[in-house]
Amino acid sequence: MKLSPVAHVLCLGSYLYPIFILAECAPVFWGMKESDLHIHKPAKGCRERAAEGKMKVSVWYNNKNIRIEEVPTPTPGPREMLVKVMSCGICGSDVAEWYRLPRAPLVQGHELGAEVVQTGSSVTEYETGDRVFIAPKVSCMHCYYCANGHHPQCSEVKERLPGGFAEYILVPEILIEKGTLLLPDHVTYDQSTFIEPLACVVRAQRLAGLKEGQTVLVLGCGMSGLLHVKLAKIKNARVIATDINPNRLEFSRKAGAELAANAEDDVAQQLVAVTGRKADVVILCTSSVSAVEQAWKCVDKGGTVVFFAVPDPEKRVVVPINDFWTKEIRILTSYYFGPPDLTEALELIASGKIYVDDMISHTLPLNDIEKGFRLVMEGKDSVKVIIRPNE
Repeated sequence: MKLSPVAHVLCLGSYLYPIFILAECAPVFWGMKESDLHIHKPAKGCRERAAEGKMKVSVWYNNKNIRIEEVPTPTPGPREMLVKVMSCGICGSDVAEWYRLPRAPLVQGHELGAEVVQTGSSVTEYETGDRVFIAPKVSCMHCYYCANGHHPQCSEVKERLPGGFAEYILVPEILIEKGTLLLPDHVTYDQSTFIEPLACVVRAQRLAGLKEGQTVLVLGCGMSGLLHVKLAKIKNARVIATDINPNRLEFSRKAGAELAANAEDDVAQQLVAVTGRKADVVILCTSSVSAVEQAWKCVDKGGTVVFFAVPDPEKRVVVPINDFWTKEIRILTSYYFGPPDLTEALELIASGKIYVDDMISHTLPLNDIEKGFRLVMEGKDSVKVIIRPNE
């Protein structure tokens, strides 16, 4: 049986963060026809739709055209499980149209916490009522890339988690086995939406080799940048942060930044004035080309520049390679996370070492997802915007 075009679209999960995961979703909505879809009528509640075997999903066509539609609720096979999405964060990458539009329309959402509502006959790891986090993709742990620690680059596992901006999603077998974690009782669903992005942050700082006493410069204080500030602080690094948003700069100070500088100022000069020299590690958490140029000016000899976010493809980035050659400066990209990063991220949140509640600026129902995307795109008054599909 072939997957219909609309069904294929609806099961495409949005699972990249902050640098983008290019993969196709597992075909979980088999046999759907385009006629199965229609615009959701607000009068129907979750229970009424559930009784009819239908659910709401948010279908993204572009940042200004996000439609709430009804589709059949999937039924799990023997080694699958159906989960009810309780919270799903909007990632900065979700609003990157240069990446999304070629695959639109699609269902996005990859930072989620959910409740197990139905398991297949052969699923023994989890049961109805379990509170879980589910990774958007997993690595095989056996290929050349996995064996060398490049888990995000594994291409052996094809299955992906369907987009979390939906009332329910069907979890494929491989993600039950390798990508699902039980949430501790005291970790809320909203807090669980930070596990995936924090795991990416953990990996980036590990790749950069950030150590106690070193100076780290975080360029961009959105949600991921602030997580970098918090994680570097508990490592006893000296943290400098930049942004153009005064509110985010103030937040970075509260999160532990020793200096919060306006990105439009001479950051390199301020950095040296405060710490005595430039930064050992510079982490780019913004796609701004001017921030990239700033990173080149602010990294110290023997230092490292980490691209945690990247500019749009049409933007030209010039690397001062001759200067970097004599100074032995490393340029790294950090992409997604591996199994150890995920485990560490959950432990950091569960233990309270990384406090995330103060970063939640908005919680919205699925029907208001367009507003959520607008808040993230504007970036003025929001830090973390969470969608609760079943409210």
